[in-house]
Amino acid sequence: MHIPTKKTCEIELLSFYDALAAAKMPQEEYDSKKWLYVPPFYGEYRYILGTQGKNPLICIGINPSTAAPDNLDNTLKSVERIAHGNGHDSFIMFNVYAQRATDPDDMELTCNYSLHLENIKAFEYILSLCSDVPSVWAAWGAIVEKRDYLINFISDFEKISEKYSARWYSCGPLSRKGHPHHPLYLRADTQKQPFDIKNYLLSHVSQTARRA
Repeated sequence: MHIPTKKTCEIELLSFYDALAAAKMPQEEYDSKKWLYVPPFYGEYRYILGTQGKNPLICIGINPSTAAPDNLDNTLKSVERIAHGNGHDSFIMFNVYAQRATDPDDMELTCNYSLHLENIKAFEYILSLCSDVPSVWAAWGAIVEKRDYLINFISDFEKISEKYSARWYSCGPLSRKGHPHHPLYLRADTQKQPFDIKNYLLSHVSQTARRA
C-alpha cells in the first residue's frame, strides 16, 4: 500500500526532464536499458514506468501505486501481458495524475497544477518515442469520477495526442457510463478495440461542468 505522506505541493518535485536525465543514467536497482522509470526512485509521484521498445502500448491509468522496475503490481502485470498479446514489443504505464496512492480516495482533493504540467511533458515525450503511429490505451475505469480535475486532464492529453496522430483504444467492455475498462481482471488475450476519445470527452467533460 502507498498512502501519501503529504500534499505534492509540499514536496520538492523534479521536473520531468530532470527526472528523465537521471533515469537515463545507469542504475544500481534495475537495468535502465530495459526499463524506463521516471524518476528513477520510489517516491510520492511517478511520471512513467515501462519497458524500452520501438512499438510500445501506452496505457493510461488514473494514478500510480507501488509498482517499480522488476516489481510490478497486478495491474502492471496485466498491462504487460495485454501489450504483448496485441503485438507490441513493450509497454509504458502513464497516469492521468502522477501522485502515488494505492487507494484513489487518498489522492489530493485539489490538484497540483505544477505536477500536471510536468506530466504533460512526460506524455508528449512518450508519444515521441513511437516509431509508428502511437497506440494509446484508455484504461482508467470509473475511478476517473473520484476527482473532477481528472477528466479535464484527460482532455489535455487528448489534444497533445492529436499532434502525433495517435490512435486510442480500450480493452474489454466499457462501463454503463462509457468508461474504459481498468486493466485488472482482463484476459491476457484481450484484444484492443478503437475508443472514441472525442465523444467520450464531449459527454463526460460536460457532465463534470454541470456538477460544478
